[in-house]
Amino acid sequence: MSQPNIHTTRRVLLLALAPALLSLLAFAHDGMEHVQGIVAKVSDQSVTVTTAAGKLVEVMLDSETTYARAGKPMQKSDLSVGDHVLIHAMEKGTTLTAHTVAARAAAKKP
Repeated sequence: MSQPNIHTTRRVLLLALAPALLSLLAFAHDGMEHVQGIVAKVSDQSVTVTTAAGKLVEVMLDSETTYARAGKPMQKSDLSVGDHVLIHAMEKGTTLTAHTVAARAAAKKP
């Protein structure tokens, strides 16, 4: 009897474990979507972010959304156009609603 090819065994093992690993990654983010980029517009109900790909993404804000800058709590009113943000949001229907908004100030121009 011939020994199984080690590369074939690794491929089979990887294919068998891939779904479990992918579900772990999704679970680690609690099903949250990440929106990262620069704030283009802020209103009482939403923030619009320009992503690195140049796409505009509107994320709704609600009473449960929390805000932070440099790890310290901030108010929604402190969020400004030009701020860099990382938003963790839940998809609700066809919209994204922010759970957390982490901001850092826009770079100062020389």
